Amino acid sequence: MHRIDEYRDVARTLGADAVALVPGPNFDRLTGRHFHSNERPLVIFVPVEGAPAAIVPNLELRSFDLVGFAGEVFDWRDQDGYQHAFEALAAHLPLKRLAVEGQVMRVFVHHALAAAYPGLDLVDGETSISALRLIKSPEDVTALETAIRISESALGDVLPQVRVGQTEKQVENMLMAALFNHGADDKAFTPIVVAGDNTARPHASARETYAIKPGDALLFDFGAAKHGFMADITRTVFVSHASKEAKDVYETVLRANRIGHEITRAGVTAHEVDDAVISVLEASPYADRIRTKTGHGLGRAVHEAPYIMRGNHQVLEAGMVFTDEPGLYEIGNFGVRIEDDLLVTDGGCRSLTSFPRELTVIG
Repeated sequence: MHRIDEYRDVARTLGADAVALVPGPNFDRLTGRHFHSNERPLVIFVPVEGAPAAIVPNLELRSFDLVGFAGEVFDWRDQDGYQHAFEALAAHLPLKRLAVEGQVMRVFVHHALAAAYPGLDLVDGETSISALRLIKSPEDVTALETAIRISESALGDVLPQVRVGQTEKQVENMLMAALFNHGADDKAFTPIVVAGDNTARPHASARETYAIKPGDALLFDFGAAKHGFMADITRTVFVSHASKEAKDVYETVLRANRIGHEITRAGVTAHEVDDAVISVLEASPYADRIRTKTGHGLGRAVHEAPYIMRGNHQVLEAGMVFTDEPGLYEIGNFGVRIEDDLLVTDGGCRSLTSFPRELTVIG
């Protein structure tokens, strides 16, 4: 809880009496522990002045003890409901204006707050609260690198095992097993392991019925979770052989990916990076296959700021991490995406991912 003053400052800047955090990346960052978001409200309140307070399900009390929380805890049991805990909190901690995580806090928690604090003014503090995670510390970068190394080792294990005739789901299962064999705490997100025409859907799911064929594109978009940080990597390979069209599309995407590496440095904007990367794709014969922006921030969440897209003029700073993942997709045909995780530095960037990017044919 050594970062609590940072959240006090956020509340002060937003003109709020306190900041409320619920289970998720910001909650984990403050407490140093992970709690699941479920039907039981668990909320920490950090006021501008004075000790924090928390509403905690009774069954989580022993786990919450490990946080080292220096404030009043209002617990509640399932059979009694949670509203009385919110009312006890209101008596203990008067609030008129509360900053909340607009993308994370759920409606039923809002209703409980509104009932306990009539007239409470809720402020969406998502941008300011999450901004505390924008600049990664050396420890954060080490955790990211660990998650990435696990992910790359897993992919290195799986590629030699892929065979024509296997289903997408079978390959996905091999990847999942390899992630845990190499030490992942969890998966960062449900992996995307797709082949053939399914690679043209940026967020497709593995099919149990599709058997991999010679000439198929095979796309892996996945990552390990380790020590609270998430890897996010995409590599596209080809099975048995690659057609001329496949090679041309791949090389176009690879050039765009490399431009992302080259242009990134502290002081440029997210707009400038995306514009440079997407311009490579737009200048190719495959401009009609563009479906996505260049990338997104990465850290305790798979998708977080900064968002690398045209129109976002946020200036990149040393210590930010984002994905460089240009892609081209043609429905009914195939898609290619190459994704790296880049750490912004004063003089350029450092790719935290090192898995080969050159066109690869397996099997």
